[in-house]
Amino acid sequence: METKEKYNLELKEEISKTFLKTVSAFANYNDGEIIFGIENYGNVKGIIGSIEEVMLKIENMINDSITPVPYFKINVKEIENKKIIILEVRKGKDTPYYYRGKAYKRSDTSTIEVDRFELRRLAMEGTNMHYEDRKASSQELKFNVLETRLKKEAGIERIDLDILKTLNLCNKVGYYNIAGELLADKNGIEFSGIDIVKFGKDINKIQYRKTISNVSLLTQFDTAIDIFEQYYIFEEIEGYNRTKKELIPKEAFRESLANAIVHRVWDTNSYIQIAMHEDKIEINSPGGLPEGITKDEYLYGNISVLRNPIIAGVFNRLSIIEKFGTGIARINKEYINSISRPDYEVSENRIRIILPVIEIDSLDLSKDEILIYELLKAEGELSRKEIDLKTGFNKSKALRILNSLVDKNIISRSGSGPTVTYKLL
Repeated sequence: METKEKYNLELKEEISKTFLKTVSAFANYNDGEIIFGIENYGNVKGIIGSIEEVMLKIENMINDSITPVPYFKINVKEIENKKIIILEVRKGKDTPYYYRGKAYKRSDTSTIEVDRFELRRLAMEGTNMHYEDRKASSQELKFNVLETRLKKEAGIERIDLDILKTLNLCNKVGYYNIAGELLADKNGIEFSGIDIVKFGKDINKIQYRKTISNVSLLTQFDTAIDIFEQYYIFEEIEGYNRTKKELIPKEAFRESLANAIVHRVWDTNSYIQIAMHEDKIEINSPGGLPEGITKDEYLYGNISVLRNPIIAGVFNRLSIIEKFGTGIARINKEYINSISRPDYEVSENRIRIILPVIEIDSLDLSKDEILIYELLKAEGELSRKEIDLKTGFNKSKALRILNSLVDKNIISRSGSGPTVTYKLL
């Protein structure tokens, strides 16, 4: 049994009212367990007194304190000849779930109160509505940009109300929603767009700056791509031929940009920030991961929890994004022949994707590191023992080199103990 606290597991040595905040958090965002009779560090203490009375106490505390009452189940288990109580709480559909008038969420191993923006999102989720579903502030919208893209990608000659309804950009009555407003030719000043800065040798030298806002998300996307091509794609003359060269893979930038637009939060006054440096591009998207998905699932699991499913659906129809949940894998694939690799930083309020300039040859790697890099490139995923056999390195040397490559964000480590394997990012 897991005896270490994490985002969906809390340990309690004894019963106190504090666990009710975590019940609210699990009911609001993700299934979770609260185990009573175990200390924070995993030491089993067991339940003192009558198990039946303690279970009844927990049940009554939830029923009397959480509104609405979430789905939960209480079980008893014996560990080390001591009885513990496991409280399972399921994520509910009737969000928000309040404890003493406040709603809570998990932040790593802590339980914290949600802010007013998050509370509003929970309320919309409880009515089966995303922010993008809400009625647009303007109902005088034009869709020339969207119509042009639909003609090219879907063969649609003319956009009309039926097509807009099919795309879920307006409801059955004909009112445009926020997703429709964001994809219209013009949208309101309350929506922040994209802020792009191109730096010189350092961040004190700004070569170019452009803020793209209050126009269709499709225009924002295309304009950002044009600026990228201006600085990171060039032509090289080889004999009698001109060859296009990419300092940073265009497809990796396209995927990162689309990911930022589709998954960002729109109800905060914050821009998607794109910082273009000589050796990398940083794309910062407002809003962390959607609730219910972990960083590992986001990076490696091909799991997609859509924050803006209507906008994502339109981008999918226009072939801007492909299968949902494969974006990170597609970005990494563009760097398969490069020593430098993308990096991903995930916080509660922001996701940052860092795309480095491609490095086919690297002076930063030792001969031994290059040997393991080439081995993993050829073989795919290997265990440390397999790497030992193929390189002739002893255990300590292999571990030292592998740890160095992990630290340099060139390879990834998965599993634990003897099942650990390594592969290129």
